[in-house]
This record gives sequence, structure tokens and C-alpha cells, in this order.
Amino acid sequence: MLPVFILASMTILGVSTITGVFTNSLIIVVNVIDKVKGKSLSPSDLILITMGTSNVLFQFIMLANDFLSFLDSDLYFSDDIYTLFTVMLNLPIYSSFWFTVCLSINYYLQIVIFTHPFLIRIKFAVSKLIPHLLVASVFIAMATGVPAAWNLYRDPENYVNMSSSESTDISVPKLKISYLLPCNVMSCSLPLVLVAIANGLIVKSLVTHNADRDANGNLSPRAQGRIRAARTISCLLILYISFYVSEILMFVDAFSPSSPGFCICLFVIYSYSLAQSIVLIFGSPKLNQISSSLFSGMCVFKSQKPKKPTVMFIRLKH
Repeated sequence: MLPVFILASMTILGVSTITGVFTNSLIIVVNVIDKVKGKSLSPSDLILITMGTSNVLFQFIMLANDFLSFLDSDLYFSDDIYTLFTVMLNLPIYSSFWFTVCLSINYYLQIVIFTHPFLIRIKFAVSKLIPHLLVASVFIAMATGVPAAWNLYRDPENYVNMSSSESTDISVPKLKISYLLPCNVMSCSLPLVLVAIANGLIVKSLVTHNADRDANGNLSPRAQGRIRAARTISCLLILYISFYVSEILMFVDAFSPSSPGFCICLFVIYSYSLAQSIVLIFGSPKLNQISSSLFSGMCVFKSQKPKKPTVMFIRLKH
């Protein structure tokens, strides 16, 4: 890799980590403060806290992973270190995918009106089970991510040049296909399909109840909720697909290091947690209002210029 490319990558990663940690921490702090004040957290708030925590963890692990790979590739590609980072990166990634499923299902249950008593009971039962579903998401991520430690191998013919010198080629460990395929289906493809189905049902509900307006012709709160949920899940789905495709392209070595395609994939991966937190903030009226007030306050503070001291002279009569 070229030194300029490494410097640019580390800069982008550092900026995305700082901003991503800030936005995700905002999601966590706002909801935790509400809990401390005695307010009950809704299932959506609990999911947002969990996703924000997972994103912060992912940002720090990715920062340590990539900085070490850039600064000391020999140490990074050693068996123990590479295995450790592979497992540590898999856990928040897989967990985030399943957390997105939980959020999509929760939004769908919130905005869709059920009339059958059995479906109504299922709706309230699933809403109460959200904490258990989040815990189950973590266990699924662990069940599919931790076994990566025993499914790494080195291909003697697979070398990656980490600098402009031909003598610094490094043998990169690879995951076995026998592990990767079922793991990919369980923790990547299946959550993607579930999020897409939930998004389609939300959009269908939005189209079906498009005329849900009050006497003044304004959209009802439920209609606004449908639009907000459809916009949020659609954006999360786009981010999910972009991140998923970028990870696959990086894994199969579709682009050579420092190529434009490689840079684009790397940028998508680096900005995933930041972009997801921004979508979550704008999708929540409470978080949107607080973030807007915070941003407006910062702009007002910066725009205020210190006043020049004025000197008053008093003319004395003799």
C-alpha cells in the first residue's frame, strides 16, 4: 500500500470514529438520562441504546484493528492477533444486523393496526419480549462469530503486498468456506431478508393508509409515524446492503489495495456506524429535537463574537 493511501485511510478512520462515537453516545446518554429521571424506556429506546453501544464498540475495535494493520502488519497478521481481531469484529457486526431486525419488527408492530384478537396478543407479546430478543441476538452473534477462531487457515500461495516493496509480501489468513457459508446465511443474509420483509410491510401499510388525515387535511400522528418508520428502516436497509456488499468485495479480494474500488468499500465500512447513528437520530422525534437544539446552541455560541471594550471619557468643567 502506498504511504499516502495509508495516511488518508487512517485520517478518514479517525474522523469517522470521533464523530461516530459522539453521535452514538448521544443516543445512549439521552435515553439513559430519561431512565435516571424515572421515565420508562420504550422497546424502541431500549433497542436504540443497544445499537448505539454496539456501534461504539465496533468503532473502537475497528480503529485498533486497522491502525495496527497499517502500522505493524507483521504483528497484525500473526496467528493470535489476527484471530483475536477477527472474532472481536464479527461480534458487533453480527449483533448489529440482528438488532436492526429487532428495530424493524418493533416499528412494524407499532404502526400496523391488528383487528384479530390473536394477532393483537402476538403484537403485545412480541413488544414485551424485545429485551429477550436483544439478548438472543447477542447469543446468535456469539454462536456464529466465535467459531471463526477455529476456522482460519493460511494459503501458502495467497500473499498481500502491504507496501510498495516486493519483499514485504505477507501471508494473510483466510476463513474456511465450510464455516463461512452457514455463518453468512445465519448472521448476515437471514437478518437482511427479515429487515427487507419488515420494510416492505411498513411501506405497504404506508401506501394503504395514505389518506389517513384529520379534518384540516394534515397527516395524523399515526400516518407521520408510518412515514418516519418507513424512512428509517429504508435508510437502514440501504446502509445494511452497502456494508454487506463492501465486506464481501473486500473478503474475495475483488479490488487491489489502494485502488478506487477498494477505497470506496473501505469508506463505506468506516462510515457505517456513523451513518447508522445519524439515521436513528433523525428517525426518533426525541433524539432529533435534542440533537437539533444541541447543534443550534453550538452554532450560536460560535457566532457570538466578543464585544470590544468601550472606553468612556468624562469631560470635567473647570
